[in-house]
Amino acid sequence: MIARAKLRRSVMSWLVLLPLIVLALFPFAVMLSTALKPTPEVTAYPPRWLPSRLAWENFVDMWQTVDFGTGVGNSLYVAVMSTLLTLLVSVPAAYAMSRLPFRGAGLYRQFLLVTRMLSPILLVLGLFRMAAAIHIGDATLVDTLTSVIVIYAAFNIAFAVWMLAAYFSSIPIELEEAAWIDGANRLQSVVRIFLPLSLPAIAITAIVNFVGSWNEFVVALTMLRDPSRLTLPLKVVNLVAGRYTVDWNQVMAATLLATLPVAVVFAALQRYLVQGLTLGAVK
Repeated sequence: MIARAKLRRSVMSWLVLLPLIVLALFPFAVMLSTALKPTPEVTAYPPRWLPSRLAWENFVDMWQTVDFGTGVGNSLYVAVMSTLLTLLVSVPAAYAMSRLPFRGAGLYRQFLLVTRMLSPILLVLGLFRMAAAIHIGDATLVDTLTSVIVIYAAFNIAFAVWMLAAYFSSIPIELEEAAWIDGANRLQSVVRIFLPLSLPAIAITAIVNFVGSWNEFVVALTMLRDPSRLTLPLKVVNLVAGRYTVDWNQVMAATLLATLPVAVVFAALQRYLVQGLTLGAVK
């Protein structure tokens, strides 16, 4: 009876979630179908949902047309470095907020949340002028990946601190106090006790920041000019912008390759990270 009840609940859950699953996967199905169509079938009427043959050459042509590999490398470099810089600043700041009480802490938390509501497009002109005013030798920070990394980190730090501080506050301070009694100083207790318990929250924050940096478009469009420094979203846009005719099969191929890896990694790790976050809170 118990097994039947579990099976019935499982079937009902899948039936309820099935429309949402179809809705979420439909854009990827359209991208894949269009990416594999020969050019005449992309704009054919009535439309064909399935290609008459698998046109894998669309991926090859797209890769060569926009130098897709360079865009992947630039986006990976920017996303990884901005995420590491964000964590380097936000982890100590969140620890200080959760363990070192100070006057105005509640107001500061609200301030961090409000800054997250600001869109980069509101500040992009000022950021561009700041980058143009900063000189390193004879060059400025404009048209450099360094400027993009710093800007991404600056926008992500507020959310990372706010998110991590909430989790750090749930870790019992008695664990650190026990380490202090055993002779450890604060740094040793943080490294040996606090950070291992905080890894699920740090991992979740890192993934959220990585995905945001990977997909960002406005700041990269404003700061970067050299084709060899363009990130992946800009490479994809180059398949559409300034063209009299658009090869939508190549556009869909580029979009699919740009979104699928991150979506797969995030979907595969999300359940385990959230589960680990819950277990860490219980500890």
